[in-house]
Amino acid sequence: MDFALSEEHQTYADSVARFAQDKLAPGALERAHSKTYPWETAALMAQQGLLGIAFPEEEGGQGGTLMHAVLAIQQVALACPKSADIVQAGNFGPIRTFIEYASPQQKERFLPDLLGARKLISLGMSEPDAGSAVTELKTTATFDGDEIVINGSKVFSTHSPEAELFLIYVRFGPGVQGIGSVLVEKGTPGFVVGTPSNFMNGEQWSQLYFDNCRIPKENLLLGEGGFKKQISGFNVERLGNASRALALGRYAFNVARDYAMTRQQFGRPLCEFQGLQWKFADMHMKLEQAQMLLYRAALEGEHGLPSAQSTAMAKLACNLAGWEVSNEAMQVMGGMGFSQESLVEYCVRRTRGWMIAGGSIEMLKNRIAEGVFGRTFSQRNTKPA
Repeated sequence: MDFALSEEHQTYADSVARFAQDKLAPGALERAHSKTYPWETAALMAQQGLLGIAFPEEEGGQGGTLMHAVLAIQQVALACPKSADIVQAGNFGPIRTFIEYASPQQKERFLPDLLGARKLISLGMSEPDAGSAVTELKTTATFDGDEIVINGSKVFSTHSPEAELFLIYVRFGPGVQGIGSVLVEKGTPGFVVGTPSNFMNGEQWSQLYFDNCRIPKENLLLGEGGFKKQISGFNVERLGNASRALALGRYAFNVARDYAMTRQQFGRPLCEFQGLQWKFADMHMKLEQAQMLLYRAALEGEHGLPSAQSTAMAKLACNLAGWEVSNEAMQVMGGMGFSQESLVEYCVRRTRGWMIAGGSIEMLKNRIAEGVFGRTFSQRNTKPA
């Protein structure tokens, strides 16, 4: 059993790393603190072939695999943490569900702009009363002739203030089997993108409102019974989340390690203090352990979609490692780590958010436990009101 990357994978990772260090590392700090999507950087990365990495070439992709996409997003994040969001948007986010299940006509209509970094797609999943309990969503979709009428609202959608296309989870009927999804374009009558709000990590989101919003039937992505397929695609999004969390933890680790080797207190470098040596040993172990689980899930999805179990373990391990390591790195660096003159505090804020987004660490533990015991454990209140 060989735990090293294959020669082909290592060559690919090195190629992305060279590009990222040359083109993305300059300006990384300014990019991280900007509230706007880095469109110019996205266009450059599209030209480099970093969008649609694992999508078929005949559909405008690069013909690679999920492992290539994981390697790319991590190498980009190690040079410019904010630019990893572009790789996420063009490979792991709702675009992955779209590429799996969209019709040829839908792909022809929307993919060129999405893969060309001219437009963004956002996912409308969470609602005011349906977060982790996503199957309790209330946004409805009703067929009316050649149209679908949508009513409801969504919250916390990534890139929602700037997206032009939205993949919306909707309810066609009762129960889990009644859930499906539709595509809604910005500017559609009855669809309003609300005023942007701020997350702690600097990202913005807008509430989405649907008031008798009418879309053509051709914008149906998955009808009734499509929920399980949607979640299978969402598992890939979770790997993008996991990859960025781990890479940002490693970015903070690298900065803190360099700092500890050069910063002197009490007449010697910080790295000579045993207490800090132990911190770095613990951080290194956490990063390496999580990396193995991430690679395992990515390789499992080389020719399809990874399992929910492998995805849950990878995301949980990477979320915890990314957060704990970046937080410790900030502690090592003291005031400099806490200052916005360094990207370490940015890594802390970003990794904290990923412990909630895309499946909270508590829900991931529930999912892993189901795999351990080979049965489901309903979290619903079954007692009569």
